[in-house]
Amino acid sequence: MKKNNISKKPGVSYGIVGKDLAAHMFEVTLTVDQPAPEGQLLALPAWIPGSYMIREFSRNIVRIRAESDGAEVKLSKVDKHTWQAAPVAGQLTVVYEVYAWDLSVRAAHMDQSHAFFNGTSVFLRVAGQEDAQHVVDIQRPADPAAKTWRVATSLPELKAKRYGFGTYAAANYDELIDHPVELGDFALATFKAHGVPHDVVITGRVPNLDMARLCADLKAICETQIAFFEPKTKRAPMDRYVFMTMAVGDGYGGLEHRASTALICARADLPTAATPKGADISEGYLKFLGLCSHEYFHTWNVKRIKPSAFAPYDLNTENYTPLLWLFEGGTSYYDDLMLVRAGIIGEPAYYKLLGKTVGGVLRGAGRLKQSVADSSFDAWGKYYRQDENAANAIVSYYTKGSLVCMTLDLAIRSKTAGKKSLDDVMQALWQRYGRDFYKGAGRGVSPAEVEALCDEVAGARLKSFFDKYVRGTEDLPLAKILAPFGVKYSDERKPAKPSLDANLGREGADAKLSAVHEGGAAHAAGLSAGDLLVAVDGLRVVPGNLDTLLSRYAVGDSVEVHAFRRDELRSFRVKLQGDRVPNVTLALAPEAAGKKAAGLLRPSASR
Repeated sequence: MKKNNISKKPGVSYGIVGKDLAAHMFEVTLTVDQPAPEGQLLALPAWIPGSYMIREFSRNIVRIRAESDGAEVKLSKVDKHTWQAAPVAGQLTVVYEVYAWDLSVRAAHMDQSHAFFNGTSVFLRVAGQEDAQHVVDIQRPADPAAKTWRVATSLPELKAKRYGFGTYAAANYDELIDHPVELGDFALATFKAHGVPHDVVITGRVPNLDMARLCADLKAICETQIAFFEPKTKRAPMDRYVFMTMAVGDGYGGLEHRASTALICARADLPTAATPKGADISEGYLKFLGLCSHEYFHTWNVKRIKPSAFAPYDLNTENYTPLLWLFEGGTSYYDDLMLVRAGIIGEPAYYKLLGKTVGGVLRGAGRLKQSVADSSFDAWGKYYRQDENAANAIVSYYTKGSLVCMTLDLAIRSKTAGKKSLDDVMQALWQRYGRDFYKGAGRGVSPAEVEALCDEVAGARLKSFFDKYVRGTEDLPLAKILAPFGVKYSDERKPAKPSLDANLGREGADAKLSAVHEGGAAHAAGLSAGDLLVAVDGLRVVPGNLDTLLSRYAVGDSVEVHAFRRDELRSFRVKLQGDRVPNVTLALAPEAAGKKAAGLLRPSASR
């Protein structure tokens, strides 16, 4: 078992324990050996890298106090997440309680079944000592419910044994907060990918879990990605990796870290040993593997290859970059592509997933108003704070970003007769900016450097491409650029189907407009998101029957719609329009040769 050898006494150390599982309360003890002479400044991050929104984690600190040599030390609030300790002559100890009831991958959660935390939620930063070695003592809760708990984390062990309580170490604060921790009675399995151990940790009840299949599929994905970035050495950038998954009734999400990922999924999405051998992969399990592939790809793309704005992170405030279309969108492009290259899915399944992404992007008018560069920059205020008008106002740097990266990939392949591709760009980014990032020699990449590198690989100027599709809002020429690669693009909308062109949700037993699309029938009639539909031409509307009611009319007919807005009943005259929902399908053309198909799904000739 590899240990983290620290010869000198750590300058910053923490003890963390589940003090009250029923109250969801952690107690953290922070010890600073040599606090700043003028009084130590302490701060909790305002956000967590990978989730671009100010989270205000400090709001969960319930009580905090400080002492030195047994005497109380005054703590003064500086701002919402910063405290100033009075000057002391000796060691400073700060004890605080953190409320942990956020069942997500971003913060902290604890009850009698398990505990989970990200360092950004629980570890105060000691200003001026961020580069010192940090040690954390993870202690077993006294509650009998935790008697058999184990510890899952990619933090290097100091005196703790693997999966055990005890001390763990980090070289600095940035490393400390980049290794989430799971405590509980979890299912555990380990596989090796190109020699590197990978732990699979599943928390939550999952009857008849097929862990063997999950490990086999993840192994294929991980080895494919390791070889993608290091085709010659097949050397992973970490010496151990941990997949931490919380299985719940209904959930989905993931957050990347340098040697692990925190995931949440519906338990029905995980594979069961009851599935007959040879059965097609389920939609839910495919979605989960895509999530794992996405977060694992981030091990390189964003955790080590970083935008210059993230090198280093400023955890007190927003960090703006126009490059999330590459770091998130590019990862979204490669996550499903890696499933194909790993042999998890075939071409038809991949094209089905890709067609769904294209349709989702085309559905929103926001794509014509916001570029993926601006979407990246505005993640903090728009993408992570979406409202009912989001489809009309913004575009996703994830989904459209993935299509931009696919188009860029095919453009490079076309310009180089298949000799180069986006694969070569990613590998060059890894070699120049990512491989040595945590060795003190790495730095972030700027937007200009990204564009210059694409030009270099393509052997041609791509400024027009970036102006139109990255900095601009033009629709991507998908049908045109896919055709030479033997992929047929079709959009079979249903213009004869009468529609309100609005999204319908549910509020109790009522049908509620969740979004009204700009330029559609509902918009033209004055209906708004949030309206509760009551009736169409005197017939009651309930969730699920609107299409049936409208099917008795033709496009161009007018109907009277009654709806409640707030608590007032209103009447709207709606002229029905044809259904504008994209129905995009992508498929390998029957006449396409295998070599052409390979151009889209496989590495370029240079690889």
